[in-house]
Order: sequence, then C-alpha cells, then structure tokens
Amino acid sequence: MAKSASRIERREFLKTTLSTGAAVLAAPTIIPSTALGLDGAAPPSERVVVGGIGIGNRGTYDLGCFLEQKDVQFVAVCDVKEARRTAVKKKADEHHGNSNCAMYRDFRELLDRPDIDAVLIATGPNWHATMAMNTARAGKDMYCEKPCTKNIAQSLALADTMKRTARVFQVGTQRRNLPHFAFACELARTGKLGKLKRMYAHPMGMQAMMSGWLPAEPAPDPNIVDWNMYLGPAAWRPFNAKLLDGFNFEKGGGLVGGGVLEWGSHCVDLCQWAIGDSMIPVEYNPPKDGQLVATYPNGVELIFRETGWLPLGSCPVRFEGETGWVEAGDSGQMVLSSPELRAGRDVAEIGGYPATFHVRDFLDCVKTRSLPKGNADAACKAHIACHAANIALALNRKMKYDPVKNEFVGDEEANRLRGEALREPWRI
Repeated sequence: MAKSASRIERREFLKTTLSTGAAVLAAPTIIPSTALGLDGAAPPSERVVVGGIGIGNRGTYDLGCFLEQKDVQFVAVCDVKEARRTAVKKKADEHHGNSNCAMYRDFRELLDRPDIDAVLIATGPNWHATMAMNTARAGKDMYCEKPCTKNIAQSLALADTMKRTARVFQVGTQRRNLPHFAFACELARTGKLGKLKRMYAHPMGMQAMMSGWLPAEPAPDPNIVDWNMYLGPAAWRPFNAKLLDGFNFEKGGGLVGGGVLEWGSHCVDLCQWAIGDSMIPVEYNPPKDGQLVATYPNGVELIFRETGWLPLGSCPVRFEGETGWVEAGDSGQMVLSSPELRAGRDVAEIGGYPATFHVRDFLDCVKTRSLPKGNADAACKAHIACHAANIALALNRKMKYDPVKNEFVGDEEANRLRGEALREPWRI
C-alpha cells in the first residue's frame, strides 16, 4: 500500500529525528529553578501576575508589600508621570532580576493585556472608582487604595459592578487585617461588650471643601506628565504644578471629603465592621461641641470626634456597650474596660498599620475566589456613611438618609450632592 503524505511510519520518524536532531536530543534540558518553584519561588501555576496603575508615594509602599509575596509577578506599570513609570520599572526589574516590566501612559493598554490577573490601583482618589470599574470590566481583580469613591453614587455603582462582574475587590483599609483592630471589632460585633451603644471614629479634620482652581501654567509634554489623563473624570481646569500632588484637587469637581472621608474611610470602616457591615447610619447631625453624631436604625450612635482619645496612636476607634468598652489605635495596642474581655486570648500588637497582611488576604482571595475583608460591599457602606456625614457637615443641618432608596429624605440640595458629572469619556 502506498504511503500517505500525512502518514509516516514510526520507525522512519524516529530514524529521521535521530539523524537530524541528535545534537538537540543529546543536549541536557535546563529548567530554571523558578519554573519548578524551587528557591522559595512559586511555580507559574501558583503565581498572580500583577500590574500597577498610578504608583506614587502610597503606591510604591503597596508595591513593596506585593513584591514581598513569593507568588507575585509584577509585569507592568501605568502612570501619567514619566518619572514614576521609570522608577517603578527599575524597582520591579531589580526585584525580579530581569527587564520585563512594561511601561504605559494609558491604563487601557495595561488592562488589555490578557496575562495580567490583578491590578494595584493607587492613583489619586479622583480616579479610584472609575479605574476600578474599568478594571473589573476588563476581567481583572484589584487592590484599590482609599478613599475608593468620591460620592454616594460612585459607592453604589462600584459595589454593583463588582457583584455583576464577580471580581475580587480589596479596598486599602488595611486595618481590617491587623490583630488588635480585628479583636476590638469582634468584641463589639459578638456582644462581648453588652448591647452596643456608641462607636467613636477619628476624622482628623472635620471640614468640607470644594476642589481648587489655581492660575494657569504652561502644560508639560504629555510624555512627561499627561495632564489630560491626570484629570481623567474630573472637571477640566488649567495645568498648575501644585495640583499634581496631594488630595485637595484629585477628588474632582464636587464636594471634597476632607478628614471625614480621607481618614474616616479607615476609622468609620472599622466601626462598620464592628456593627456587622449590615447597615449604615440613617440620621446625621451637624457638629456640636466638636462632635458629629450619626445614628443607625438600631439606635447605635456613630460619633466623629477629634479630641478625647487615649494615647494609642493615629486612627483610633472606641466601642462602648452596656457592660464594657474597648479602644484601639495604630500603636498596635488597645485598652479594655476589663481584663476579662481578653478571655485568655493572646492578641498580637502590630503597630504602624502595615498593609502586608491586607495584600496577602487579597492574593489568597484571588486564588480562592472568596471575599476579602475589605470587599466592595463593605467599602460601599463605609464610604456612604462618610459621604453622608460630610454632606451634613457641608450643609450644616440635620438630615435623614433612606438606605433602601439611597437618598436623603425631603432634602433636594443634599440629594444633588450624592453624585457629580464626569468628563467624557469617563462616565460610569
């Protein structure tokens, strides 16, 4: 029978292969130890491939926490500033021992890469929600710095987007993964303090402002600083170098949160966790005697105050129940109304609010597809509480919030502050 052109006898195949490829077959096959997971490196099947967007001061710290993890491969950076792009590439390449970290000016090019599993979003707050929703729609998980929204409307849209796309979202409220804060919240949430009555949060500056507008200066070359992309969804304004850094402008054209949102998104988030993440305050009062009081549907009070704290470091919270209380801060320490509340528990004291544990929680959830501690629904509720308190502060009057309709009751002016217009093409 004649041989088919598509059929070669096994013996002939082996003879041809051995005669033409003997040198190849004789050479040893060298497999890098990193590919096998040796030397402490995770094998490729266990790695999380990460890209970063907007990596400035805070983002560089977060990136360091990611690079500490043996299963992270950081492959791309996007930033509107050339100096930041090159600095991050240098850091990543030196860590991985290669030159593979790609640089982008437009975040959409980074999101188009099919090899990237997760994204670190550390832009200014002006971009957080819009960037996170674009990342989710691109099919990627994300660790997003806080505040993650500029207003109530964005908070709701962010939570809805993460639910519909089934993406893993971790907001950078890293105190949820610190032992003493977690234990304090557990005491309140599980009734160990008796019926919960009051929770205290430190806003570090109760002031409501509008975004700034500074005199026009000549705009730089977009390759050095892309001002238009830096503005993103915010209302347009002329370039001024002083607007390139800091939080005053980056929250956009609407009401800026001040300390109520910036620091409150940590402290109020812990209070939300202590009450179970199941509700938000429904009544907000303007400040009186240095305190802004909000009330939950069950009568528990959330009190914003700047003074009267124990010396336990920054970002303090205090939970008071009918039979006991606990206060904790960034020193890693906490004070209890009674030593019996520890019930023999040895709670680690980790000061300085490191993000390493929060990053690890995120990466584990990327692999298991479970909810991280700073998930989008928890972030939504905590941010709405901050935004509503900030609106009460700005308008200086008492207001009621309907958590079903997500609007203020009978207050048109307050309702207009729930959202803001976004520049094209960045509408959500």
